[in-house]
Amino acid sequence: MRWKHRPEGSNWGDFGPDDQLGRMNLLTPERRLAGIREVQQGVAFTLSLPLDYPGPMVDMRKPPRLFVEQMEDGSPAYNQVSDHCSDVMCDDGVVLYTQFSTQWDSLAHMGQKFDADGDGVAEKVYYNGYRADEHMLGPDHPDGPYARALGIENMAAAGVQGRGVMLNFKAMFGTDYRRVGYDDLMRTIDAQKVDVQKGDFLLMHVGYDEAVLSMNRQPDRSILDILGAGLDGSDPRLLQWIDDSGIVAICSDNLAVEAYDWDNPPGADHAILPLHELCLFKLGIHLGELWLLHELADWLLAHNRSAFLLTAPPLRLPGSVGSPATPIATV
Repeated sequence: MRWKHRPEGSNWGDFGPDDQLGRMNLLTPERRLAGIREVQQGVAFTLSLPLDYPGPMVDMRKPPRLFVEQMEDGSPAYNQVSDHCSDVMCDDGVVLYTQFSTQWDSLAHMGQKFDADGDGVAEKVYYNGYRADEHMLGPDHPDGPYARALGIENMAAAGVQGRGVMLNFKAMFGTDYRRVGYDDLMRTIDAQKVDVQKGDFLLMHVGYDEAVLSMNRQPDRSILDILGAGLDGSDPRLLQWIDDSGIVAICSDNLAVEAYDWDNPPGADHAILPLHELCLFKLGIHLGELWLLHELADWLLAHNRSAFLLTAPPLRLPGSVGSPATPIATV
């Protein structure tokens, strides 16, 4: 057993001692059928930004870079013509930062310092007690960087398809900065008649995606950091609702799903991103960030609907802590 004590309010062990899927375990065939039953018109929406957006925002995440390897004769593998046929061939590769653009966070993306052993010393641990250095190998390890557990390939193998529901915070509150707590969440659910069910994907549109697109790969953080709604991870009633709801993932068009203030950290014994702590560390709820949601959100609002079929697999990339995504919503 990797742990003697689990964090208060967590579900560690509830899906088995070696579980690496978390709430994706609730994505059953019945829940996929529930998503399929929401398809009425066959209209599809692509929910991914172009993967070279938003542009430079986080120092450790960089835009994709295409490159071409050389052929045996030294020529580039691009616009090549064989001596024996008429085909023209192009071949390329890419350096891709997995969390630069529209993305999924795996359960290996964020852990906490927590005394899982019960010996009075906090260890660096992740969902279900998986350990830093043992399971999450850093770049200084000969086999690293590599997530031996909780990598994004586990989510990919789960078949990420089911019923999605949209909360349109932009329509409810506009695009001014707002920390959405439990009361605001309930107001939005009631006003937009959103039926959130166990096993659903919860999507939130705040208007961030439209702002990012308008900036044409030159994002202005002074504008974006105070734009739109974000979930208030300091609200215990909101956190309890997320737990009780049974949702399998939360996705937003903003940078982190939750509201945050990097300039005023909460202190050494508290998470700067408490909703990440709850979702990724305690409950195994995957997070999707920087999704392209405005077209789907507008369509749903215009048709007095909130639910749809969501198909959103990450790359099946072993050992990665995140992945680009090209989600598709079908209504």
